[in-house]
Amino acid sequence: MPSHPAGGSSAPTPGFILASLLICSALWGSAFLFVKLSGDLNPFVLAAMRGLLGAVSLAAWFALQGKSILPQRHEWRIWAFLGTFNGWLPNVLVAFALSQIATAPAAMIQASSPLIVALFSHMLFADEKLTPQRFIGVLVGFVGMGILIGPAALPDSGISLAGIVAMFMTACSYASANIYVRTVKHADPARMALGQQITSGTVATLLALVMVGPAAFVPVPTHAAPLLALGVLSTALPILLFMHLIRRTGPTRASMVGYLGPVWTILLAVLFLNEHVGFRELAGGAVVLAGVALVSFSGRLRTIR
Repeated sequence: MPSHPAGGSSAPTPGFILASLLICSALWGSAFLFVKLSGDLNPFVLAAMRGLLGAVSLAAWFALQGKSILPQRHEWRIWAFLGTFNGWLPNVLVAFALSQIATAPAAMIQASSPLIVALFSHMLFADEKLTPQRFIGVLVGFVGMGILIGPAALPDSGISLAGIVAMFMTACSYASANIYVRTVKHADPARMALGQQITSGTVATLLALVMVGPAAFVPVPTHAAPLLALGVLSTALPILLFMHLIRRTGPTRASMVGYLGPVWTILLAVLFLNEHVGFRELAGGAVVLAGVALVSFSGRLRTIR
């Protein structure tokens, strides 16, 4: 099963992978900042605007190249799956979670996505088997998750269990999409990114209209700047890059974005949101990322030629 698009693409170099991971993680890491700056918008409305702006950005890029933005017959299922599990569903969950918990723990919980990817890749793909060291990495990562999530189970902890659960569901949703992309053959990564955003924006808009009504969109113009940044810089650009990365390197290597993303997210939250990161968050996050590092780097990058 090829890990890159059809057409004879050469194997990615370590430099290409590192540059792609840094750029993608920085762009995606800024998403939490822009969600926070979007104020008290309803999660469905925020997800709708994020998806629509991402779709418009990618559609404009296609139009400038004279390419069609209409789905072909074989693309409907791909667009629907990615638009759900890599689109409107995690976007709604993140928007809700960030209304309940701080940015730093949210980002660290989402960082568990590579661990979930590694587990399912082990079961589904012969070339993605967990070595003993990588299995230990998965265990270490989930210990870190316990440090982050555990206090939420205590009464009067002041930590929103709903926000914690929403972020873990977000990690599972992204992991499902990453695994699915690996199974898609002979598909253009750019068109997958386009279809994902079209589906995400359309479904989220319909859900927003049904769940909260048109009046919920009234505050949108007052949050135009962070919404534009969220839809274009933190959604359209990184998902386009990430699709190419998954297809060329496989889901486990590409998921190292989850290893780098929280660093950018926390840095931006401290600088621009005046958030404080406590010892528990730092300790739990460090353990999670240590587990992700064991999973991602153990015996993986040495195979690149």
